Parts: sequence; structure tokens; C-alpha cells
Amino acid sequence: MSDYAVFLRGVNVGGVTIKSADLRASFERLPVNNVLTLLASGNVVCSTDLSLQDLTSAVETALRKDFGYEAWVVVLEADRLRGIVNACPFPADDPATHTYITLFSDPAVLTELVDAATAAGEPAEVLGPEAAAWSAPKGQTLESPLNKLTNKPRFKNATTTRNLRTLNKVLAALGR
Repeated sequence: MSDYAVFLRGVNVGGVTIKSADLRASFERLPVNNVLTLLASGNVVCSTDLSLQDLTSAVETALRKDFGYEAWVVVLEADRLRGIVNACPFPADDPATHTYITLFSDPAVLTELVDAATAAGEPAEVLGPEAAAWSAPKGQTLESPLNKLTNKPRFKNATTTRNLRTLNKVLAALGR
């Protein structure tokens, strides 16, 4: 049995609202154990014998059925998430900036987004085929070129972004 972190894209923003209890109930109908939802923003940890690909498919199918929206998720094994967080070159707690990690379900989209961010003068660090780290001055995240890029239709279905502090909380939950 493996431990996984599941990150939902576009939950509790843009008109898609899912209560944590309802999300947990949806997961509990899947062949998974130890389900825990975190921070009411589409973060779930669980354990299962399913492969990463099978878990991804099962979760997306369940969310589409249970909540009636075009659900997309990024699923990472616990050790892989730990490696991504540990590789992040930006600080988790800095009084002047926020650090983010954008997670990708498609490595080609990661390359395209990082290339576009670099062209826009936005520093982004590739952390592997499924993640890139970036930072933005506090209070200016929404104006960040990289944030604006991730909201474009081309990137929307293949990315989801979390604050580094959130990912540390997900890791702590995986270590329970």
C-alpha cells in the first residue's frame, strides 16, 4: 500500500465549491484508506494499492460524477512530493515573498510554462517532470506573470499551484 497526495485543480474558486466532508465522502467510496482532506482547497491524502495512474483516473471519474464538473487532478506519491519540496530553492517563510510550487500532469506543459515564464522575466525553477517552483512578492501573487500564465486555458487542465507552506502541511499529514 502506498501513500499519495491528491491535488485538485480549480476547487473552491470559479464557482466550483466542494465541502471537505463531501470530498472526503467521495474518496471513501474509492478503493482507498486513511483519507484526510486538508485546508478546504482541494488537498487530499490517502493510502491505496492502486497505481498512481489508476488512482488519478478513479479520482477524476468520481469527482466528475459526484460534483458535476470537469475535474483534473495531480497525484504524487508521498516520497515524490517530499523530494519536490526538498528541492525547492525558495524559502517557505520569507517576510517579503510567497513561494509556490506549480504541479503538472503533463511534462510538456511544464516545459512550455517555464519557457514562457523565463521569457517574461519570471524566475522559475524546474523541480522535476511534474513540478516547478517560483516566488512572488507578498501582495502581488495575482499580478505575477507566472500566475497569469497558469490561468490561461492552455495550462488550466494540466496545472495546479500550491503555496510551499501548504505542501509542507500535506507532507506532515502524509507522515501521520
